[in-house]
Amino acid sequence: MTEPRWIIHLPTTLTCRDVAAELAAALARSLGHLNAVDFGETTLSEEDAQHLRYRVWCDVRLPGGGRCGQRDGHDGACGATEPR
Repeated sequence: MTEPRWIIHLPTTLTCRDVAAELAAALARSLGHLNAVDFGETTLSEEDAQHLRYRVWCDVRLPGGGRCGQRDGHDGACGATEPR
């Protein structure tokens, strides 16, 4: 039996989704060295609509391993980027 993974919900005082995504990116850059955090699965939601989530990262699997590190909905081909 696989152990469940835990999600940490981190409320903010931010009122703009783009600014919240920038905060998520800053947290990923700051805490990216922690193997316990899967930043590729980061989502955002409004406080009163937590059932409706928006992905921050594209996170598509790349040929040869790894995942796309660009923002969700990016233009052009998927590809790795510098640490988020």
